[in-house]
Amino acid sequence: MSEWRETALGDLLTFGNGKRKPNTDGDIPIYGGNGILGFTNDSNYQDKTIVIGRVGAYCGSVYYETQPIWISDNALSAKPKNDYNLKFLYYFLKQLDLNQYAGGSSHPLVTQTLLNSLEFDVCTNPNEQKAIAEVLSALDDKIDLLHRQNKTLEQMAETLFRQWFVEEAGEDWEETTLGDVSHFKNGKSRPKDEGNYPIYGGNGVLGFANEFNAENESIVIGRVGAYCGSLYFENQNIWVSDNAIIGKAKNDNYLYFIFYFLKSMNLNDLAEGSSHPLLTQTLLNKIVLQKPPISTVGQFNIQIGNYFRKKESNQKQIRTLESLRDTLLPKLMNGEIRVAL
Repeated sequence: MSEWRETALGDLLTFGNGKRKPNTDGDIPIYGGNGILGFTNDSNYQDKTIVIGRVGAYCGSVYYETQPIWISDNALSAKPKNDYNLKFLYYFLKQLDLNQYAGGSSHPLVTQTLLNSLEFDVCTNPNEQKAIAEVLSALDDKIDLLHRQNKTLEQMAETLFRQWFVEEAGEDWEETTLGDVSHFKNGKSRPKDEGNYPIYGGNGVLGFANEFNAENESIVIGRVGAYCGSLYFENQNIWVSDNAIIGKAKNDNYLYFIFYFLKSMNLNDLAEGSSHPLLTQTLLNKIVLQKPPISTVGQFNIQIGNYFRKKESNQKQIRTLESLRDTLLPKLMNGEIRVAL
């Protein structure tokens, strides 16, 4: 264990402050404490950089970038000293939970002085740092690839819907309303007991419950607030909270069609109220649409079903890889598991 020794972060990394974000637009990411805030045409940090949230709710959050970026005054930068491996140090900082060391209770703050003074048992051999980083990076790269595949599959599904049901819509298709082909109902307050059923709100999965109120395939629609009009599709039993609406098709064959029809709209624009937008079942039921024939919908379902099965397979792999990474991370960082050099 001679490769691990108690070392101050200031001996491993050089920390720097960010600056107020520019008002210009461009392609260079602007980082704050909660990740990318926008884009500009200038940078204040080049090459590989660690970004650390400096203040507020996301104080201590950690990000890694390889391209030029602008770091705002809500964040700090970190660069390696000597020949230490920056990607290893990124993973090391990630597993520390820096927020717990922040000063101030009502408005937490992480400063360069604080970070420089923190001491931990850490691997200081650059070669072993590199080997550890390569193991963890390989897992993250695979996870990122699967996420990008799923994004591509979703774009393909949306393109197919637009082609078949918008650009090539039949003039003789029946005009009807969403309420004629769908059932909508509000979710309910989330259960107190934990379990294995995902709990959906307007912002996706909030936790897990021991019971469900939406069975099998369901559309989840954000009902209120900032995530009003957000959309999710689930093919398992779930609990939908009172911040969301459950959508079902009166004829199951039309469920994929209804989901992508809703995705093609900006549902937030339909919401009532500007300061606290609200989407209701009544508003959804009144939406007018052209109902395609069942034969066309059936062909669409075959294609979309293939996309969904591939996405689900990818998602299972992502969960497995994330679990493996999260299990390995602390063990690699404390030397419990060693990497062959």
